[in-house]
Amino acid sequence: MSKKPLILITNDDSINAKGIASLVKAMQSLGDIVVVAPDTVQSGMGHAITIHHPLRLKPSDVFGDIEAYTCSGTPVDCVKLAIYEILKRRPDLLVSGVNHGSNAATNVLYSGTMSAAVEGAIEGIPSIGFSLLDFDEDADFDASIEYATKISKLVLQNGLSKGTCLNVNIPKGKIDDLSGMKICRQGKAYWEDSFDKRQDPFGGSYYWLTGDYRNTDKGEDTDLWALGQNYVSIVPTQFDMTAHHLISNLNEWDLS
Repeated sequence: MSKKPLILITNDDSINAKGIASLVKAMQSLGDIVVVAPDTVQSGMGHAITIHHPLRLKPSDVFGDIEAYTCSGTPVDCVKLAIYEILKRRPDLLVSGVNHGSNAATNVLYSGTMSAAVEGAIEGIPSIGFSLLDFDEDADFDASIEYATKISKLVLQNGLSKGTCLNVNIPKGKIDDLSGMKICRQGKAYWEDSFDKRQDPFGGSYYWLTGDYRNTDKGEDTDLWALGQNYVSIVPTQFDMTAHHLISNLNEWDLS
């Protein structure tokens, strides 16, 4: 008798977020689940790991009978601890999210949600990061459940190329409002940063990072375009950041 697929679930919004509960619901029909998620919000942590403090890992009953743990560290810490300290075998699939808010375009570089998926790819595990374009803590995740189930089932059936993962972003709205799915490239956009400077009661300055998101990419094959047309965007993502097209140019430099 073949074993059910083993699915590791994590996120960056903490184990108490509505998004991860929706992902647990989506994965229950696909295999055996283990959840390892941060005990507090870890959004915007990128690929950070904890090296100067001990990590705490505690069992959690937040999902009833489903095996679950909270971790005091980052999403990447959660993945590492799950693989090397908790799981008895390597997972067949790693899913991260569902994040509250977009991880399209260059947001992927800052995302704790996607860092967990990238870490899974580094470990050779088929991995997917899911994000919903809705920051409301009580957002409607019905469409996310629907598409997370579909896409995860396809990955379990077909696998992913070594060293890659999927960055999936889901528009805000009802299932019937969405146009379907699009395979896309990552759009070129950036944050035009600014800081809101304030003073504390003792006269010291402090800052809140703010700014505007600028989309400079007019292509109709990007995740930003697809999301603007109410499509679920799927971007194949890799951790190899080598600019291969520049190697031949750099080899012409006099490096002696």
